[in-house]
Amino acid sequence: MPARRIAHLDMDAFYASVELLRYPELRGQPVVIGGSRDQQALQLADGHRRFTRLRDYAGRGVITTATYEARALGVFSAMGIMKAARLAPEAILLPVDFAAYRHYSRVFKAAVAQLAPEIEDRGIDEIYVDLSTLAGATRPLAQQIKDAVRAATGLSCSIGVAANKLLAKIASDLDKPDGLTIIEPADVAQRIWPLPVRKINGIGPKASDRLATLAIHTIGELAHAEASTLRQHFADGYSSWLHAAAHGIDERPLITSSEPKSISRETTFDRDLHPRHDRATLGEIFTALCTRVAEDLRRKDLLGRTVGIKLRFADFQTVTRDLTLAAATADPQAIRRAAGECLRRIPLDRKLRLLGVRVSALARRRTAEDLTSPRQGELALSGPLEEYGG
Repeated sequence: MPARRIAHLDMDAFYASVELLRYPELRGQPVVIGGSRDQQALQLADGHRRFTRLRDYAGRGVITTATYEARALGVFSAMGIMKAARLAPEAILLPVDFAAYRHYSRVFKAAVAQLAPEIEDRGIDEIYVDLSTLAGATRPLAQQIKDAVRAATGLSCSIGVAANKLLAKIASDLDKPDGLTIIEPADVAQRIWPLPVRKINGIGPKASDRLATLAIHTIGELAHAEASTLRQHFADGYSSWLHAAAHGIDERPLITSSEPKSISRETTFDRDLHPRHDRATLGEIFTALCTRVAEDLRRKDLLGRTVGIKLRFADFQTVTRDLTLAAATADPQAIRRAAGECLRRIPLDRKLRLLGVRVSALARRRTAEDLTSPRQGELALSGPLEEYGG
């Protein structure tokens, strides 16, 4: 059996890089992706474009991603745009364009699949690739994949190759952007152990803080920690995993096909919306979310039986409600009715900052009859739901 060669491919600043294809004059500048479609590049009469700067932004949006030039100024994903504006007021602000990002995601994955079909999809901008059974040396193979991605998309990616997924993911981040890093078993002590424990995917902020109280800050310190000490502070299963991960041990296989567990859509409002005073706006958003979830289900050839909603109030309290239908559906009206029924079970007496709709308990669509109107026993529209465009 050939030795395992697992590659982790991560697109470099993916959303921002896609935008730079559209606006090449912004290359080399700090660019932030986030906010609403109102932050559009403006076409001027002389053919030059004028862009929104972070200093001009007012709202509560968050950053989706940023170019490496913006990151050098301390601006990172999930940061509030207003906070980022204090750090980099002259940075360019562009709106998100998920349709474009999904397009380039499909293109780069198709290009990789032509060379290495054993792929585990990990999201819009990253995949694992099994190179174990492919002929050729590791570095030329990985470089060939990088070249194929660039030829298909015009974008760069970083690839890490190792004996398993855990090490490959760490390796792909070591030489960004446009990196190609190979970690052999003998390299773990030199390349991996000096890194912070947070570099291990699966060690989050709470575990990292707890390890710090034990004077464990690096992966090497974790590797040399006594197993009994880890068991005193973590559950048995997690402590065993920590010890193995620090030594670069990971036996997980690539999952080359998987079924989604749920389909969801949600939106954070630019301003808090009141359930009564902003009833019409909320109703439009609510219906649009249900419609988009239904479209996602149909595109993936799926049906779902459990419909849920998610509300986040102005004080950041988050509330969810779920309802299971008599029959699985991908019909937007049925999803809208069920989501509305969930909404009725929440007191709507405070302003909202986020609204989401989710469908779970998924199954493959079997017959066209499953997409018809609700059958007897399914929900009927009534009561306060009419206030939300039902």
